Amino acid sequence: MPAHRLPDLPGRVAIPGQSRGTPGTPAPLDRFNTAPAEDAERTLLGCLNSLRWALRVAGHRPYPDLASLLAASDEAAYDLSPEELAEALAAEALPALPEDTYAAAHTALNAAYAAYEAKFGHVFVICLDGLEPAEILDHVLADIRSRLANDPDEERPVAAEELRRLARGRLVAALTAAAPAA
Repeated sequence: MPAHRLPDLPGRVAIPGQSRGTPGTPAPLDRFNTAPAEDAERTLLGCLNSLRWALRVAGHRPYPDLASLLAASDEAAYDLSPEELAEALAAEALPALPEDTYAAAHTALNAAYAAYEAKFGHVFVICLDGLEPAEILDHVLADIRSRLANDPDEERPVAAEELRRLARGRLVAALTAAAPAA
């Protein structure tokens, strides 16, 4: 007899971090784990445009839980070579601002984006997950001004960290979007 025996609770056991969806419907992580390799890789490339990253994360399936998938995603992102980082950055778009952002802010940001791209050779990337819409503009402006003071060797790991954070958020969103409506 095992040291820690759980009571028999048929149909009543919930595993934290794993949404099971509706009965008879596989959870998003289960669908990701069992998807054909090409589909999993396509989903991953939508999160971070690095083929090696996508192949590595897809190749380690199945993941027992979302935390394990995110840890593997992080580890693979930390291992991006400078060339792979450049490939991923080349596919990024500028962060979107709230629709009600005033024109002067767009002008200021466009100038800052152009200065950033001229200095570093790629678009400005920033993860805005968890910010209130009212905070986004100030956060982007402060961050781009701060990062423009970096030299390219200082900025490379900052951009890589922002890409890692973006990939995490996109991966969670991709799995959530794959969930069927209840």
